[in-house]
Amino acid sequence: MRSTCTAALLAASLLIATGAQAAGPCDDFVRKLPNLRRSLCDAAQLQATAARSVKGQTLWMRDVKPEDVRQRVLVLGAIHGDELSSTSVALHWIRLAEETTAPWSQAIHWRFIPALNPDGLLANPPRRVNANGVDLNRNFPTPFWERDAKVYWEKRTRKDPRRWPGTKPLSEPESRFLHQEMQRFKPHLIVSIHAPYGVLDFDGPSVPPSRLGRLYLDQVGIFPGSLGNYGGVHKGVPVVTIELPNAMRTPLDAEMRQMWLDLLRWMTERVPAGAPEASSRTP
Repeated sequence: MRSTCTAALLAASLLIATGAQAAGPCDDFVRKLPNLRRSLCDAAQLQATAARSVKGQTLWMRDVKPEDVRQRVLVLGAIHGDELSSTSVALHWIRLAEETTAPWSQAIHWRFIPALNPDGLLANPPRRVNANGVDLNRNFPTPFWERDAKVYWEKRTRKDPRRWPGTKPLSEPESRFLHQEMQRFKPHLIVSIHAPYGVLDFDGPSVPPSRLGRLYLDQVGIFPGSLGNYGGVHKGVPVVTIELPNAMRTPLDAEMRQMWLDLLRWMTERVPAGAPEASSRTP
């Protein structure tokens, strides 16, 4: 009798866990994030990846993929968990990617990771760092990381705990996941959404965009272990870093759309496109 009850309890727990997983992240996102309606979050149709955060939370992704891919663009939000508006903008942009008409819609494979740092994002209060206290945007394997990241953190930030780069490159499951996605997806462009400095930054080859919406180019420098340094400078993949003006509020919907259109126009002029890829066709 006892074993039967135990089995029933285990089955019930499994059903509850499966149901929670199937429900997706929208309950948490809508409760936490600015300017995010439930209908928009549900329509984003985020898909669970196999990756998990330090605390075991799912890392979610969404692809918007046409028939004939010539460009692959990776869009990231909430590398820093206390920049809530970045995830909201990424979710709004999923809708815009679905609505975009030809010629752009026929050429670009978008891959969205709206919340790379869910542990920081959903903490109360939200935290820049992940659950291990690591700044994920200082944890990428830039050249001489072991020397430069430690010196920069100690000398330039005076051991600011919000900017601790970790014990070694890719020490964190979230940064390892993004690194693996870069290797698998091979993006022609990375767009990383941050806040709250209200500027546009750029690393890598090509001529940077001069503006996206009301954000103007103001390159802020190169940091050991940052995604811009690793992707743009070391790997030669252009990295556009969008610094929204406010971490707790998104721009108006019209402004988010204008930023999107400006990005598309710049990509058409400055980001090289490859030949159509047969492997990108939907079976």
